[in-house]
Amino acid sequence: MSLWAMDRRQRAVEWMDEPTVDAQLLNKSLRYIRTLNSLLGYTRSTLSHFDHFSKSWRPGQTITVLDVATGSADVPQALVAWGDQHGFNIHVTAIDLHDRTIQLAANRKLDPRIELVRANAAELPFDAGSFDYAMTSMFLHHIDEPTILQVLHEMDRVARRGVVAADVLRERFALIWIHLFTLTANPIVRHDAIVSVKQALTRDEILSLSQQTGLEYLRYFRHFGHRFVLAGEK
Repeated sequence: MSLWAMDRRQRAVEWMDEPTVDAQLLNKSLRYIRTLNSLLGYTRSTLSHFDHFSKSWRPGQTITVLDVATGSADVPQALVAWGDQHGFNIHVTAIDLHDRTIQLAANRKLDPRIELVRANAAELPFDAGSFDYAMTSMFLHHIDEPTILQVLHEMDRVARRGVVAADVLRERFALIWIHLFTLTANPIVRHDAIVSVKQALTRDEILSLSQQTGLEYLRYFRHFGHRFVLAGEK
C-alpha cells in the first residue's frame, strides 16, 4: 500500500510500545516528543480546555486529574505548572501500561503532586468519581475502535466533572507535516510518527465514535497542527 494512502486506518505496532524496545532509544524518543509537543503547541491544545473549565473553579481550589497513557508525564507536568500560574492546586494521577515508560517518567524531576501508576486504560483501577477530570493525549490512535469507546467510558466513569481527549488527525497534510518534523529524529520516532498518523482517526470517524459513546457533553474541537480534542463538562 502507498505511503500516502489515507482512506482507512492502517493499524500497526509502534516501536515505542514494544516490550523489548531499547531503554536508551526510548528515553531519547520520549524527550524528542516532549520537545515537539511544547514547540508546536500540542500540550497547549489540552491546557486550553482547562482554561475554559477553570472559570467555574474557586481560587486556590484543589483539582484532581487522571492522565491516561501518560508517556513521560509531560502533559501532567505542564498542567500542574499551569495551575500554579492561575492560582489552582492541581494533583495528577498519571497512568501508563508499560513498565519501562513509567520508570523513565519516574526518573524525571516531576512535581510531587504527580503520582505515577501502572494501569490499563480500558480497565481503570479507580472507583467512580475518583477524580474531577480525566484526560488523555496521543493515545486513542494506538487502540481499535471498540477499545476507544471503552476507554472513553472508563474516563467518564472515574471523572466527576469532565473529560479531555486529544490526538492527531488522519490527514495527508498531517502525514507530510510529521514526516518533515521528524527527519532529524532517531529511527523509532521517524517510524512511529508515520504509523501514528496512518492509524489515527478522521474528523468523521471521531464524531461517529463520540456519538456512539452516548456522552452528550463531549464536543469536537480542531486545533493547530492537525490535532483534535474531544472535551466537555458534565
